[in-house]
Amino acid sequence: MAAKEKTGNAFVETIKTIVYALLIAGVFRTLFFQPFWIPSGSMKETLLIGDFLFVNKMAYGYSYASCPSVMLPRFGIDVDAKDICGVFDGENTRLFANQPKRGDVVVFRHPVSGRDYIKRLIGLPGETVQVRQGVVYINGVAAPQTPDGDFTEEMAPQGPQALRPRCENGPVGNGGACIKSRAIEALPSGTQHAVLNIGNQASDNTGVYTVPEGQYFFMGDNRDNSADSRLAQPAGGVGFVPFENLIGRADRIMFSSAGRSMLFFWTWRGDRFFKRVE
Repeated sequence: MAAKEKTGNAFVETIKTIVYALLIAGVFRTLFFQPFWIPSGSMKETLLIGDFLFVNKMAYGYSYASCPSVMLPRFGIDVDAKDICGVFDGENTRLFANQPKRGDVVVFRHPVSGRDYIKRLIGLPGETVQVRQGVVYINGVAAPQTPDGDFTEEMAPQGPQALRPRCENGPVGNGGACIKSRAIEALPSGTQHAVLNIGNQASDNTGVYTVPEGQYFFMGDNRDNSADSRLAQPAGGVGFVPFENLIGRADRIMFSSAGRSMLFFWTWRGDRFFKRVE
């Protein structure tokens, strides 16, 4: 009898341990850092497909978007942040709020789909933003771009979705060199970062956007391969992003995998471990 009681108690203690661990992990993820895996090439070369990073949630304070979403369609799991913290939605405010800075690389919730996106903050509330011939103008002043050679990658499937890169040097066969022009863009904040060019397209010449109060304008560094604030939400873009939709700032890449799974250690990119996001 004693043996059964001891076994039963051990089982209960194991369950408690698991529950406590999940609660602690949930609190940690909600308040401090959220893991994020880069799924697309819209932020190349700053972020590559397969980069794994932690998002600093303390950077901008907390809103409903700080609660984690768990979306695993394969297993029928679709728990949205609003399902957990929807009571805090609707006022476009944050607890312990800090304003983001131009040039920050930010993870945010898409205003319509609720999916997590990562882009660079370009336009602040009340400003105007326009793109002319691929150059960004903020309040009518150009953010200058200095040519800086090429960004070259192999033409091959990338990441779990086996995405193939787009190339400036035309159609490229498997294993070939996929090349994009690189430039260093200088924002009015004084920050500098690399941007890539694939070719001339509609998003290289836009109208003038006026950023509403309490909202922000984002763009990807891989300018010709990014669905961002240049395209309105109904048309498949992001549009303006409310303050409350910001999740956090991307500060550092923890590690990076060039393969289809983070478990394929032979595809890890050794030069990107603990790399600072700039």
